[in-house]
Amino acid sequence: MLRAMDSAVAGLRAHQNKLDVIGNNIANVNTQGFKSQNYTFKDAMYQTETKSTAGKPDGSAGGVNASQYGYGSVTGAITTDMTAGTPSYVGGFNAAINGSGFFVTTSTVDGKDYSYTRVGQLHLDSQGYVVDANGNYLRSYADKANPGKSIQINEAVESVSVDNNGVITYVPVNGTEEQTAGTLALANFKNPQGLTKSGNNTYTHSANDDAGEVTYTAPGGNAASLMSGYLEASNVDLAKEFSDMITTERGFQANAKIITVSDEVLQELVNMKR
Repeated sequence: MLRAMDSAVAGLRAHQNKLDVIGNNIANVNTQGFKSQNYTFKDAMYQTETKSTAGKPDGSAGGVNASQYGYGSVTGAITTDMTAGTPSYVGGFNAAINGSGFFVTTSTVDGKDYSYTRVGQLHLDSQGYVVDANGNYLRSYADKANPGKSIQINEAVESVSVDNNGVITYVPVNGTEEQTAGTLALANFKNPQGLTKSGNNTYTHSANDDAGEVTYTAPGGNAASLMSGYLEASNVDLAKEFSDMITTERGFQANAKIITVSDEVLQELVNMKR
């Protein structure tokens, strides 16, 4: 009976992990740019009772299949669904990426600690730099291998905007002509699912992860364009999440029942000794 109990404990843990993922998805149903995660199971280790053996060529003995006891389920993989969310018009100094790619940000103005986000919720800080909602600096486009400098406007402005090609323009106070401040950079990866979520709508990338090589482009042309005045919504499918929640809860309850039954049988064995 200990095998059954071990399997059930492993099953409880695996189903709890899936409920954790589902809970996080549902909690972020209205988080701008959020990418939902998918949880899969895999079977755990096995104890072999009888090995698989081949039959004899002369027919003197037939083949025997393996007999194995399993020990429940464990986490298979937690993957990120990078499907774009629906763009929502909010107006103002905002932009959604119409296709693949990420905005490039750093925590300091000249930093190399690049992080990547799909949320183009922009504003000018007190020093005139273009920053996102987390206060990270937006980097401009330089070339394929490197992002450019942080974008700074060195004068007071009446208005600032970004167009569908990532060009940031502004109108100075008491000015009549629109000025160009720079062009936003977009980062692209061979495998975006290999990026690491780091909270605050951002992802990080290292040379050793599975995201692959990063390349930088300017929006438009052969690259994804922007949708000025829009923000990308969460891609969480609530109907799917509720369906998964119900089936996962049933799996959790079934594994809990196995533990209850195993405990009852062990109690019967104890009573037999008495």
